[in-house]
Amino acid sequence: MKSWFYFLLFLYLIIVSVIVDGDGDGGDGDDEDRPTKGRGGLERNFYRTSCPKAESLIRDITWNRVKNDANLGARLLRIHYHDCFVKGCDGSILLDTAGNEKSEKEARSNLSLLGFEIIDEIKTEVEKECPGVVSCADIVALAARDTVSYPFQKSMWDVFTGRRDGRISLESDANVHLPSPFANFTSLLQLFASKNLDINDLVALSGAHTIGVAHCGSFSRRLYNFTGKGDIDPSLDPIYGEQLKKICPLPINGAITLDMDPQSSLSFDNDYFNMLTKKKGLFISDAALLTDRRSARIVRQLQSPKSFFRAFAISMINMGAIEVLTGTNGEIRKNCRVVNP
Repeated sequence: MKSWFYFLLFLYLIIVSVIVDGDGDGGDGDDEDRPTKGRGGLERNFYRTSCPKAESLIRDITWNRVKNDANLGARLLRIHYHDCFVKGCDGSILLDTAGNEKSEKEARSNLSLLGFEIIDEIKTEVEKECPGVVSCADIVALAARDTVSYPFQKSMWDVFTGRRDGRISLESDANVHLPSPFANFTSLLQLFASKNLDINDLVALSGAHTIGVAHCGSFSRRLYNFTGKGDIDPSLDPIYGEQLKKICPLPINGAITLDMDPQSSLSFDNDYFNMLTKKKGLFISDAALLTDRRSARIVRQLQSPKSFFRAFAISMINMGAIEVLTGTNGEIRKNCRVVNP
């Protein structure tokens, strides 16, 4: 009996090692081994005949810019998030206000978005190469992937393309559909479910908080008035809380920013999950991931770098397909800031 036990244990360890060591990032492996079709009718290498240089052109421009500005990764990734969660990944976040209706850019949660000029630069160069072919929505998705991938010098996930651009951008939509840093676990899960994303996507995509900065106003309630009695959030590490108070003293100055990941805010890594388990998640929405048994288990799993990169790649592909416009829907904008005449 013991021999059978050890034999089965041996087989189990082999299987586990194969799973763990398997290729986890979407950009590696032979093309034949990777799917050509994505969610929502998107395709891998959609522009292979209509604009074969598009993806390499976007990557080259993005890598050249992020080489001189390490903050660009968080900025372009955030634009992609904020685009997809409002009316889907249709480039509507890029539209400037026209007429009486304010665009998504004017929503309070979008006022701090940066990096639009990089999208404009890419669009200008792509239009020179292939006029009227590549959508602004696809440029946003590809540039977000490429800017995060630059330090690794390889694509961190596949970007399925073929998105078309939307013609509607409303401040009111952004106010309703964007995840809030003050949200509890239940509301976060419901919002993600409404976008056809699950609990794994919620936790993995939260890992993007490993890069970038936050404004004091987005978490100050945790420091000074969590229950309305001038107290600090008990789910926040008290020593870390006191450090945050020194950076964000009363009265709160909305212009002050600090690193979301105090250990490595310019490095795309799994450190967010390590900080989270130490009660050093910055937002209420971060701490909320530990209030549910299922998500807390996923948080612990994603403390492994390989597990995080694999999960993030899958979830970025899932997010990139939210309510996409394809085929004859939408348009291919000539200028990402305005709809076509």
